Amino acid sequence: MIPVSSLPSVNAALNSASALLLIAGYLFIRNKRVLAHKACMLAAFTTSSLFLLSYLVYHYNVGSVPFRGQGWIRTVYFAILISHTVLAVLIVPLVLITLTRALKGNFDRHRRIARWTFPLWLYVSVTGVIVY
Repeated sequence: MIPVSSLPSVNAALNSASALLLIAGYLFIRNKRVLAHKACMLAAFTTSSLFLLSYLVYHYNVGSVPFRGQGWIRTVYFAILISHTVLAVLIVPLVLITLTRALKGNFDRHRRIARWTFPLWLYVSVTGVIVY
C-alpha cells in the first residue's frame, strides 16, 4: 500500500504520464496511426482517472494544504491553480463525451470536440504537475 504522504508524487507522475500520452496520441493521429492513437488516448484516460482517485484519497485524508510561497510566485501559483481547477472540472465531461463519440465510431463529432478537449486536457495535466 502506498502511504498517503507519497500520493502527491504519485499524482504528479500520473499527470506527467497523462500529458505524455496525450501528446503521443495526438502525434499518432496526425500520422494516421489510428490504433496507436486509440491506445494512447485510452491510457491517458486511465492515468487521468487514477490521478483523480489518488487526488481524492489524498485530500480526504489530509484536507487542504496551504501554499507557503510569498511574493510574485504566490500570484503566479494562484493564477495557475485557479485556471487549472476550473478547467479540471470542465474537462471531465468533455473527455467523457470525446471518448464516447470515438468508441461509438462517430468520428466527425469526435474530431469536432477533440479539437477543444485535447488542448484543455493537456493544459490540466501539465498545470497539475506545475501546481505540485
